[in-house]
Amino acid sequence: MKKLRCIMLIDDNPDDNFFHQRVIKKADAAEVVIAENSGMGALEYLKLKKDHPQEHPDLIFLDINMPGMNGWEFLEEYEKLDKDLQSRVIIVMLTTSENPDDRMKAMNIVPEFRTKPLTKEMLEEIINKYF
Repeated sequence: MKKLRCIMLIDDNPDDNFFHQRVIKKADAAEVVIAENSGMGALEYLKLKKDHPQEHPDLIFLDINMPGMNGWEFLEEYEKLDKDLQSRVIIVMLTTSENPDDRMKAMNIVPEFRTKPLTKEMLEEIINKYF
């Protein structure tokens, strides 16, 4: 499995972020793991790092159900960011949602829709597929 430079987690649940960070670190899948607990926080990070491509995530795991700004709203705002930046990032919806409407909607926007929790096998599969 290729080691990525940076993976970002966007999830309002600190336990999920902690667990998913451990999975990524144990798999030695990324040099840096950034955990943001809100869509707004993640957007701010991406905007601040715009001129520092080495600090940009290669892969983003995005939760759907979050207070303030949910995953769908994050994606709407994300679409407004620099297109060059977007072309280098793979976004994976990682959620507890079993709603088939969410799955259908996601498949039109993001390349992957997965159900929590993130596992080492899922991580390897995604990295091997897109990197």
